[in-house]
Amino acid sequence: MRVFIAGSMKIRYLDPLVKRHIDRLLANDYEIVVGDADGADTLVQSYLFNHGAKKTTIYCSGLKPRNNVGNWPVQRVDTKHAEGSRAFFTAKDIRMAEMADMGLMIWDAESTGTLGNIIELLMRKKQSTVFVNKARLFKDVANVKQLEEILSFMSEAAKEKGNKKIKLFSRIESLKHEQLMFVMPMGH
Repeated sequence: MRVFIAGSMKIRYLDPLVKRHIDRLLANDYEIVVGDADGADTLVQSYLFNHGAKKTTIYCSGLKPRNNVGNWPVQRVDTKHAEGSRAFFTAKDIRMAEMADMGLMIWDAESTGTLGNIIELLMRKKQSTVFVNKARLFKDVANVKQLEEILSFMSEAAKEKGNKKIKLFSRIESLKHEQLMFVMPMGH
């Protein structure tokens, strides 16, 4: 099993509950894929390194990772988007969502990048376990209803920002339509 771990750049420490969850992943010998950003990505990298994780791959957009604490193998994701842009960095996240079997997202209830990762996994019919940092609890997101439930942790301003940055509302509608088409046989 391959787990995509990501989180908000604003997160400055890993909650003990998240550490325990990562410990279980390591105990089960899961392969970990993680990005190269500051914040949660680097905190996860440090935790993995300090706990001797071997099956770890760092994903980055462009030539070299911004952070690679454990000097692990790197998967470079080529993108034609402008270096440093949201689309440039999102390319690696999309690749990790494609490569992973599931996700562990450490979310501050604001980060559109982390929310985008949850949606990317959901679009591929893959589940995320989301740690809502400010509430200190885990929520599973395996369908649109569960996605909408975690949005309740967001302020209205954060939802609007998410809509501007990642087209949050239209992506949710698209997922709802897709799930409806999956449930209803063609021709009905």
